[in-house]
Amino acid sequence: MRIEKKQIVNDIGDIIENSSFLYMVSYKGLKVKEFEQLRSDLSKVKAQCHILKNSLILKAAELKNVENLASMGLIGDTALVSGSGDPGMVAKSLSDFAKKHNLVSFKGGYLDGSVLTGVDVESIAKLPPKEILLAQLLGTLQAPAKSLASLLNAKLSTIVYVINSYKEKLSNS
Repeated sequence: MRIEKKQIVNDIGDIIENSSFLYMVSYKGLKVKEFEQLRSDLSKVKAQCHILKNSLILKAAELKNVENLASMGLIGDTALVSGSGDPGMVAKSLSDFAKKHNLVSFKGGYLDGSVLTGVDVESIAKLPPKEILLAQLLGTLQAPAKSLASLLNAKLSTIVYVINSYKEKLSNS
């Protein structure tokens, strides 16, 4: 392999290593202005978009011992979207862009050591933002304690009501 290609493969390997997620997107037919808009949208959610040859992506994954990604079959034009922010926000941004521009579609992705299909990435895009998911989880975790507190409060209220009734009965007698 030529020195230039080795350097490119090393740079792609660094992208793979330093990213918390990777999405592969088909972009064939997009105009330059539309592609600039895509990159602008992605920068707002702390992600980058790189146009790379499939063989170089797979070679870099192989050299970085990311076997799952190295075995992924990539064909056609591929844009590699990477970042270290919220993968859901990036997938949503890509999905929104794809709805406006029918030429963009998900090929797959790589997240937490697992290869994703295009359908998996679409599913991630449909999830609520991370903050909302955390709030829902917190609500779920707090529900049993809240129910227990309500139950204990109801029992205490019943005891207090019985004691007050008994007190009134004694004072009326």
